[in-house]
Amino acid sequence: MEGLIGMEITELDLPDVHLIELEPHVDHRGHFMRVYDDETFEAHGLHGEWVQENHSYSKAAGTVRGMHFQFPPDAETKLVRVVRGKIFDTFVDLRRDSSTFGEWDGVVLSAENRRMLYVPRGFAHGFCTLTDDCDVTYKVDSYYAPENEGGIRWDDPELGIDWPVDEPILSEKDGKADSFEAFVEAHSGLEPEYKRRT
Repeated sequence: MEGLIGMEITELDLPDVHLIELEPHVDHRGHFMRVYDDETFEAHGLHGEWVQENHSYSKAAGTVRGMHFQFPPDAETKLVRVVRGKIFDTFVDLRRDSSTFGEWDGVVLSAENRRMLYVPRGFAHGFCTLTDDCDVTYKVDSYYAPENEGGIRWDDPELGIDWPVDEPILSEKDGKADSFEAFVEAHSGLEPEYKRRT
């Protein structure tokens, strides 16, 4: 725990992905909670040059959004937090030279458990809502660039993500996303890239 900040940061099994657990200060009025602290992130080697913050609302449980990423030079780090509801949040390592290339992991994020997820550049990211009326916010460190966005099928058999839903609610675009095999054949993976477009 980082002093009075109430923020614990743990690296997960896939390198460079971090789970951030927040602990609020509670009194008779309610609570106060710091959800970002630049010095704490820097002490853990996590950069935070955020340029946009997005808010995703999903009406129904079983909504799947993913798996999304952006190609360099517009690759993006995401800092994901649920402000209402609960999601299964998942991520796939697409970094070409990574020892965990093509592997996935996932965590449950909710308004109640007060967890955030730091997903670095070079990963595909997505989530499935576990409750109705989910509000998810996420900071990104690169501007949205539709010409450089990419996607991989949510249910790709080679990835084998263990989703908590059989018949998801999907966008048309996500339903037509490329397979992991097609991504590898076309790109062989993503280059680690840390300079964002200015």
